[in-house]
Amino acid sequence: MRQRMAAIRTGLAALAALGLAFDASAQAVPPAPAAKPAVPTPKPAAPALDPTFEAARSAFEALLEPERRAVQDALVWTGDYNGVTTGGFGRRTFDGIATYQRRTGAPPTGQLAAPERAALAAAADAARKAARFRIQTDAASGAAIGVPERLLSKRSPLPGGTRWQSADGRVTLDTRSFPPGTTDLDALFERATAAAPERKVTYKLKKPDFIVVTAETATGRSYVRYAQGEAGIRGFALGYDRALAGEVEPLVIAVANSFAPFPAAEPPAPTPPAVASARSDPTPRPGPGPAVTPAAPPAEARASATGLNLGGGHVLTTASALDDCPAPRIGGLPGRSEARDAANSLVLLRVEGLGGGAGPVLRADAVGADEALLVLAAGTGGGRSVAPGIAGPGGVYAPLQPGAGGAPVLDRAGRLVGLVARAPVAPRLIAGVMPPTRYPTVPATAVAAFLKRSGIGSALPPSAAPVATATPGAAVAPVLAAVVDLQCGP
Repeated sequence: MRQRMAAIRTGLAALAALGLAFDASAQAVPPAPAAKPAVPTPKPAAPALDPTFEAARSAFEALLEPERRAVQDALVWTGDYNGVTTGGFGRRTFDGIATYQRRTGAPPTGQLAAPERAALAAAADAARKAARFRIQTDAASGAAIGVPERLLSKRSPLPGGTRWQSADGRVTLDTRSFPPGTTDLDALFERATAAAPERKVTYKLKKPDFIVVTAETATGRSYVRYAQGEAGIRGFALGYDRALAGEVEPLVIAVANSFAPFPAAEPPAPTPPAVASARSDPTPRPGPGPAVTPAAPPAEARASATGLNLGGGHVLTTASALDDCPAPRIGGLPGRSEARDAANSLVLLRVEGLGGGAGPVLRADAVGADEALLVLAAGTGGGRSVAPGIAGPGGVYAPLQPGAGGAPVLDRAGRLVGLVARAPVAPRLIAGVMPPTRYPTVPATAVAAFLKRSGIGSALPPSAAPVATATPGAAVAPVLAAVVDLQCGP
């Protein structure tokens, strides 16, 4: 026992050096497997679809999104699901439902009838109440987070945050915040991933507006997430002793899924007059004084969808991307609908005065199952992003965000395989991570036929011709500049 406590103290000291203050472990949702590059060899026939799985998918996707998320959240609380609550359906959700059905004596079909959903919801509600799980806004950091108060019964203040801890100190949840200018995500990422004795970083993710790092020691694991917004940087660190995994893991997943760094619109905190880098001064600063509300900025156009500039003042996008945007603007110029395809899935916009553009090379042969793809999405102000994806039945699995409707999807040779038919209308950051979800696409064959009828030429390479696989950067380079953001006025 004395040796075990010494090991725990050693882990605590290593994490405290990172500003985390615990050596327990947070359950990190495993990242999606890396997309495998396409191999320039003939593609094997796609495996036959599992009718049971596809029937379960259809039944699940027929539910409203809040209902789908509620099912996944309930399965977390019953211990049958250990993923993020995105509302998307995949093998993990199917297995979770089937496992719950087996435990309750029902046939493991992966489909929940209304009475089963009601029973599942009741079981989850009982588990939440037993844990005294309460989503609350932490006044010290400003973030919202779910806290299992029966387990984390001790509460104490931290600089810019709050600590919840179990009575024996083996489970700890810390929230932290940093006012604008006092640190940055680069510095926090370097500190969280720095080498330390007896500590191994098991996963790290760095994006422009958030970071996620998981690590482990001989006795525990840790999960750290920070997100950046106008109000500064907010995050949390969560951990527990390995010996408590069976009891704590469902709670850890629930906490991670509940976290919202900026739960409501608020005025940005004032920037301190002296800006210090976290590299020279890593000490967390307390929150700012009374907030000064600045004058409201002028209403700003919002990114509504993504288009592909074909040149000659023509922009291609998907019809559903413009459902709520009857008067789009591209580069500050108004666009008008010039043509739609018969299935009402594609729209060709005319934008007078729009320069640039590039005619895409369309792929004629079918995309292979699980083939690596790339999704090119636009953002407000001309920004662009490239998201990795994997081909799935009728669409692409990728971590997409609002504004990706109409985004071109390329194979690793840089050929257009389709356009994203419909993207989420609200952000899907789950514990700081954009989870891969299945999005339907309009295939390249439909795009080619539409462009031909519209009098715009496109090249379709012979489907049997071998095409060398390129690096992601080389694959997207010829098309990336032609990706434009379609904006709607407020």
